[in-house]
Amino acid sequence: MVRLLEDMQSGDHAGEPVLVLANSADAGGLKKAADMGVATAVVDHRPFKGDRVAFEAALQAELDKVSPDILCLAGFMRVLTEGFVAPWEGRMLNIHPSLLPKYKGLHTHARALDAGDSEHGCTVHLVTPALDDGPILGQARVPIKENDTPDSLAARVLVQEHRLYPAVLRRFAAGDATPVQL
Repeated sequence: MVRLLEDMQSGDHAGEPVLVLANSADAGGLKKAADMGVATAVVDHRPFKGDRVAFEAALQAELDKVSPDILCLAGFMRVLTEGFVAPWEGRMLNIHPSLLPKYKGLHTHARALDAGDSEHGCTVHLVTPALDDGPILGQARVPIKENDTPDSLAARVLVQEHRLYPAVLRRFAAGDATPVQL
C-alpha cells in the first residue's frame, strides 16, 4: 500500500490516493498513509459478527464519501461478496502471492514448495466475485531456490509485489490494461 501511495504521489501518475480504508485500527498502513497526507478510515468487521452484507455496506459508505474511481486491495484479508464486488467490477485490483491461476487462496508459498515448483511469484488481477480469479493485469516471477522455506520465498516475492503493483496501477490508471510482466 505504501508503494502505491509513494508512486501516486510522485507527480506524474494518473491516479491520486483519496483514502486508505482498513478493517482493523491496528493496521500499520493507516499511520503511514496519514503521515503521507492521505485520508484514512476504519470499518472493523468484528462488530458485524459475520454479517458480511452489513460490513460491506459500511465499507461502501466510507468509499461513497470520497468517490474513488479505482479500488486497490492490499493486505485486505476478507472475502468480499458478489454484491460488493459487482459495482466495482473492472475497477477493483488485488495482488495475490502466486502466479495465478496457480494457488488461489492461502498458504501459497508453502504450496509452491510442496509441489516442487521451480518458480513462484505474484499476480495483480481485477477482482471478480470468484476468489483470486479475475483477469490478470501483471505478474512477477522469482526462482525457487533449493533451500527456500515459505518465509524466505515470501520475502523474495514481497520485493516483487512492491515493484509490480505500482507498475500495474500506473498503467491501469492511465487507461491501459495491458499486462505487466516483471
